[in-house]
Amino acid sequence: MTDSNSNKKVFVGMSGGVDSSVTAALLQEQGYSVTGVYMKNWSGDDYGIQADCPWEEDQKDAESVCKHLNIPFRSFNFEKQYREKVVEYFFSEYEKGRTPNPDVMCNKEIKFELFLNKAIEEGADCIATGHYVRRIFDQESNEYQLLKGVDTKKDQSYFLTAITQEQLSKSIFPIGEYEKPQVRELAKKYNLPTANKPDSQGICFIGEINVRDFIKQRLGEAEGKIIDVDSKAIVGLHNGAHFYTIGQREGIGIGGTPEPYFVVGTDVSKNEVYVGMGSNHPGLFSTQVELESLHAISGRFKDDDNVTASVRYRHKPQPGTLKIQDKIITFIFDEPQRAITSGQSLVLYDGDVCLGGGVIA
Repeated sequence: MTDSNSNKKVFVGMSGGVDSSVTAALLQEQGYSVTGVYMKNWSGDDYGIQADCPWEEDQKDAESVCKHLNIPFRSFNFEKQYREKVVEYFFSEYEKGRTPNPDVMCNKEIKFELFLNKAIEEGADCIATGHYVRRIFDQESNEYQLLKGVDTKKDQSYFLTAITQEQLSKSIFPIGEYEKPQVRELAKKYNLPTANKPDSQGICFIGEINVRDFIKQRLGEAEGKIIDVDSKAIVGLHNGAHFYTIGQREGIGIGGTPEPYFVVGTDVSKNEVYVGMGSNHPGLFSTQVELESLHAISGRFKDDDNVTASVRYRHKPQPGTLKIQDKIITFIFDEPQRAITSGQSLVLYDGDVCLGGGVIA
């Protein structure tokens, strides 16, 4: 047991998956007083929307891991808040013709806000999650920094771009130091019931349901034109501009062309989808991105900062310059980037340090 940790209480957000299970086991081994907490965020009950979130099975798995580790198990119900802050945001963004990022919103509003606050209220010193990120304390700036996870394929710093300094100071991420195969090995070493459970795919509250089918339940369908941006010709019809996102190739349904069509833009007010031919169509690329706001996790952003930026999850950060002038925030990439999409997060990095970011306008 580590003396410095022996009196520290940590509430671990447990999803029923292998990553959060190993998180709890590692912290117990490090001497923390661990409580496992399952967050019931979504069941779809009384909402009139069908989804496929296996929450009962996940909760059972989280509980069985806690039993195996002989630690207390709790369940917190955040369904109402999750519905308001994450699911409604998800629909409203698609309705505006934007592509939302529910994982960023869930971390911002639920895990590192509601869950953290409730954990502290109930006597915890901090929370822990199974995110593949690291946290260090920088002596020079006297601030915590969020770093990419050691496993670059699994790094989830992109999704934690909205975390605050205060939240980061009370959050720990034990598996950020490991590669995914090592986490699987640790799960076997601890004989965890979830050791062989497959990783979950897709958006948490949708589960295995197709995103388009999920959106359709709320936003419906409406026939509109697909327009070639170069010839201005109507080349096809679609069932709703809100289903389409920049860079998309699937679901356009136009064959017999020399090269496939890709979505280069949409207009939900006119219910029109604009397409360009070929994967290197100029309409797919842009150098400049405007941000709606800018949030710094640590340090301060300045005009003309040379940093790197990701425009989507698993997009390798690319170099560019941040411009902050008269409350207008733009990022100018050194090279054009493909399929930059409004509603997604632009996340800024300095090497492995995740600096923060903002939502693409």
